[in-house]
Amino acid sequence: MGRRSRAEIARLAGLYATSGMGRSEFCSRHGMALSTLNRHLKKQRQRNHAGKEGGGCPLVEVEMRASVVSITAGDDGLLTVVLCNGRRVRVGCGFDSETLRRLVTVLEGL
Repeated sequence: MGRRSRAEIARLAGLYATSGMGRSEFCSRHGMALSTLNRHLKKQRQRNHAGKEGGGCPLVEVEMRASVVSITAGDDGLLTVVLCNGRRVRVGCGFDSETLRRLVTVLEGL
């Protein structure tokens, strides 16, 4: 497998945050070096910390549908989307909005 793009690494790091797995297990399952995940998570923490002081993550316009009950931003820099079926999706700064849209569509169908 070739090098992953920054967007792909960011997507995987976001997936790690919601996976419930340890870093080593997650990296093993996704064929990712532990150092790559650690480096990205460190950068993400630094951005989140700087964002709290400098205005936070940039906002992304979204269309609200009946299936979304609430969207909240936590002090940890994570955005939580609660669907009407009770499922929660948490993403951090720099998430891939297209991947999130596809994930919510799949979760709505379950």
